[in-house]
Amino acid sequence: MRMEVLHVSPELAAKWLTRNTNNRPLSKNTVQQLADQIQRGEWQLTHQGIAFDEDDVLIDGQHRLAAIVKAGLTVPLTVTHGVPRTAFTVMDTGRKRTGRDALALAGETNATHLAAALRGLHLYLHAPNSAWSGSSSVTSNDQLLVMLEKHPGIRDALSHGIALNRACRITVTAATIGWYVTTEARPDIDQSSWQDGVITGARLEPGDPRLTLRNTMLSLAAGKTHRRHDDSREHLLYYLKSWNAWVEGRTIKLLRRSPNETMPRISNQSTAALADSDA
Repeated sequence: MRMEVLHVSPELAAKWLTRNTNNRPLSKNTVQQLADQIQRGEWQLTHQGIAFDEDDVLIDGQHRLAAIVKAGLTVPLTVTHGVPRTAFTVMDTGRKRTGRDALALAGETNATHLAAALRGLHLYLHAPNSAWSGSSSVTSNDQLLVMLEKHPGIRDALSHGIALNRACRITVTAATIGWYVTTEARPDIDQSSWQDGVITGARLEPGDPRLTLRNTMLSLAAGKTHRRHDDSREHLLYYLKSWNAWVEGRTIKLLRRSPNETMPRISNQSTAALADSDA
């Protein structure tokens, strides 16, 4: 690698941005914040600047360059050439590279929802009964990419998670994980009637687990309870409790979470009626 310090004008910054052919989505807020710092005279030269890979493609610093263009002022900048392209997941930039950014750079669609689902799946598999918040829940970008490689079926599960979220406001993360882990554990079950029931609630009797899950999620979304409406761990717990009751042919009229309740395991039972209906 080769490093140099250059005074970068708005014109040069704009030229270099044309080499930004495969970078993360640009944050307008971050660009504005950096441009304001430049215009206030707060810009300082540091080791952090911009970087080009072996093919002279810009892989780091797009926010700094866009801010220079926006501010219309020339500033000193550290420029590094020949950085290995594979280093993008561990780079620090003007804006912290998120899981969404890493997945978008890898060519994934719905990167925001996919990152959240992969993070939740990692916690479900490795710390299902811990709080899904705080420093202990942090998942690195590399961990997300490894999870995706190990669990490629999460991509398909995401489409089901989005559909369920639109219908009953269960979080996309919870619905995606719920769909993925149940289909992986029970490939013998056709889940189309499960999804249809939760989405529409049509012709379902009181106590049907699908209707109970649907109504519980809608009540949370409407603020009819004091519980959080966006707690993915709690939503997943309700999803799995309802799903287990459905495959076992049990009714369930109320979903609640007891203090210190552990995440349900996926049922290995099935009723004859369910097997017949899904045949």
